[in-house]
Amino acid sequence: MTHQEALRYIHSLRHNPGHPNLDHIRALLSAMGNPQNAYRCIHVAGTNGKGSFCAMADSILRAAGYRTGLFTSPFIREFEERIRVDGQPIPPEALAEITELVREQADRLPTPPGEFELITAVGFEYFRRCRVNLVVLEVGLGGRLDPTNVIKDPLLAVITGIDFDHTELLGNTLQAIAAEKGGIIKPGHPALYGGSDDSACATLTAIAAGRRSRFYTVDSSRLRVGSYSLTGTEFDFGEWHALHLPLLGTYQPGNAATVLTAMEILNRQGDLRIPERAIRKGLATVRWEGRFELLHGSDPVIVFDGSHNPQGVAFAVRSVREYFPEQKVNILTGVMADKDYDGMIEAMRPIAACAYTVTPENPRALPADEYAAHFEAHRIPARAFDSLADCVRTAIADSRAEGRPLICLGSLYLYRSLTDAIAQCL
Repeated sequence: MTHQEALRYIHSLRHNPGHPNLDHIRALLSAMGNPQNAYRCIHVAGTNGKGSFCAMADSILRAAGYRTGLFTSPFIREFEERIRVDGQPIPPEALAEITELVREQADRLPTPPGEFELITAVGFEYFRRCRVNLVVLEVGLGGRLDPTNVIKDPLLAVITGIDFDHTELLGNTLQAIAAEKGGIIKPGHPALYGGSDDSACATLTAIAAGRRSRFYTVDSSRLRVGSYSLTGTEFDFGEWHALHLPLLGTYQPGNAATVLTAMEILNRQGDLRIPERAIRKGLATVRWEGRFELLHGSDPVIVFDGSHNPQGVAFAVRSVREYFPEQKVNILTGVMADKDYDGMIEAMRPIAACAYTVTPENPRALPADEYAAHFEAHRIPARAFDSLADCVRTAIADSRAEGRPLICLGSLYLYRSLTDAIAQCL
């Protein structure tokens, strides 16, 4: 199997998080010798912030000298980014070889795996071959029935925050969504909640108590932000002073507070040794594309944020107001049709001067003209484009002429083609 054949096979499988229970992924992994049992994991679920948490945690643990695996989704530029060891994506030849091995085992099962089940199995096997010390493992969707939830003994289960997303699968109340995400809490193993919703916290507390798992929350009173700028954020957390985080966005210090609390828990338990120097270096050197990322610094300033639900967009809007006070901005955006795009538009309304809409390259994408019509219904001027290149060219020219920042919001599926188009215009 070549690299391209492996990708075609992976993408030919059903686009869903898996089967209605974990029996299928367990059978597949059992046939492979249960690679997921070869290392310990930090398991991470949540509506927003879990990718940033994973990136920061991985960077800190590598700075502490651990050989790490990092499993995240979706990818930004290349598929291989989803599976990393020591910060480096899985090589194409390894992806092809392991995908062929997994397919041989999957073909013996009564029904084929879903796409995410297969990717999960590939990641687990690659981490075993690389002999990692531990894996920072991001849930694909939900938690309870997510294919990653086959792991047995996590060092820590983390739920970064709870809000409405994928309600057709996870439930239409925060308590129901919390119950699904809290499904990653394992009996006798600690759990951490980084969110602020009391009802979600109560649900998670009850799950942890029922499983005799020590339950922690983040003490937000320990977080003190010194300054925000387009070069990064300076902040304190508890006894840690003058920490530097290059990731932009007013929501990132909160994500960092969850990471730092997690590191305290792991140090206290004695599972890992993570010195202060590693924490400082890991935070200062972390990279995570597509989350309030500065793509161009002036004339015009261009920022990309992959927010794809109302809470995420609200966080991005707060960041816009911090970095560009008392100024409206232009919005370039495209979304999936199954998202709450009216809720997202309403969150954008206070900051949006004009919206430029495109159709992301995905079968689930909302057509640009429909999206633009919804902006107009919310009293935001909007223009729809058939061509991403034309949209980028027009949005940059208008933003430059008006002296406005250009904020690119919506699906991470836009990132690669959008950044390529921006590079050709500037």
